[in-house]
Amino acid sequence: MNTDKIYDKALAAEAVTEDEANYLYSHAPTAELAAVADSIRRQRVADPQVVTWQIDRNVNITNVCISGCRFCNFHCKPHQKDKAFVTTIEEYCNKIERMLELGGDQLLLQGGLHPGLGIEFYESLFSELKRLYPQVKLHALGAPEVAHIARVSGIGIEETLCRLVEAGLDSLPGAGAEILEDRVRRIISPAKPDTTAWLETMAVAHRLGLVTSATMMYGHVETPGERIRHLIRIRDLQGQCPADKPGFLAFIPWVFRSTGTDLEQKGVVSDMSPTSYIRIIAISRIVLNNIRNIQASWLTVGKQVAQVALHSGANDMGSIMIEENVVSSAGAGNSFDAAGIQAAIREAGFVPRLRDQAYNYRDTEGIPGIC
Repeated sequence: MNTDKIYDKALAAEAVTEDEANYLYSHAPTAELAAVADSIRRQRVADPQVVTWQIDRNVNITNVCISGCRFCNFHCKPHQKDKAFVTTIEEYCNKIERMLELGGDQLLLQGGLHPGLGIEFYESLFSELKRLYPQVKLHALGAPEVAHIARVSGIGIEETLCRLVEAGLDSLPGAGAEILEDRVRRIISPAKPDTTAWLETMAVAHRLGLVTSATMMYGHVETPGERIRHLIRIRDLQGQCPADKPGFLAFIPWVFRSTGTDLEQKGVVSDMSPTSYIRIIAISRIVLNNIRNIQASWLTVGKQVAQVALHSGANDMGSIMIEENVVSSAGAGNSFDAAGIQAAIREAGFVPRLRDQAYNYRDTEGIPGIC
């Protein structure tokens, strides 16, 4: 294949084929791949000198989960009564108050596939949080959780999402995508909803007009070709989104962290090569010609690699993540406060701008740590 011709297609915002993407990913020099991705970023974003970031808090609704994910140290089984919890309203209030003090505007609510929590539980939770804190956005659940809630409640995906939105759901994270390939999912998360369920749930969310994101957890048992197929599926789904709906506003690839996981015990360890991460960021920007924002996952790769990613196709640094439990429990020990993430963006040669989940710039007056 002619590499320059593929680059020309990508730079013209045309969709590269799966074969072309595989060829670039396998053969193109990293510096070249990153340079092309950076050029595409400059074309796609409104202000190429700006890198966006966010303040939110990740709160786990529960740690009870039956999905059997072999990369997660945080969950427990329903029978483990001494470990199981469901977060109380009082605990939410304490966490939200602290988030508001730090200038946060959004609660990222995630849990697991709890067999005893149906649609009524989530309706009650969301509506109560909105009653107490109407200004706080609920960026909650994920496609596997929505599919699970629908199943245990005996209702459809669309009804589930409509009822959740009515109760206060503002946007749907891209959680639970991992690798959208059933061979991989059967190995790493055998009881989690399959590829079709993830894609169908997101398709419904797009038709309903929900702001969503997409993710990819790479570096475990998947092949390079399966990574590319994951990106193609994300792109194709975004292509089906109604023109007047937002669909996927961002794509976030992150590195599998193996410390203490069942996968590690089976000999699957983290691929933490900075080069491999930069190639993922770059090929994501090249393939995802219809998704504007690519996020650098500083939590899993650290500050310096994330800074390089900003010159390799990424335009967003994500959240300072006031609280995060799942990835951290598997060995991700990086952290940022508001001042630190802004300094990192400036050190990389960009202007930091605080955003909300819809990628609108926020008014920073009165927010501590803004500099």
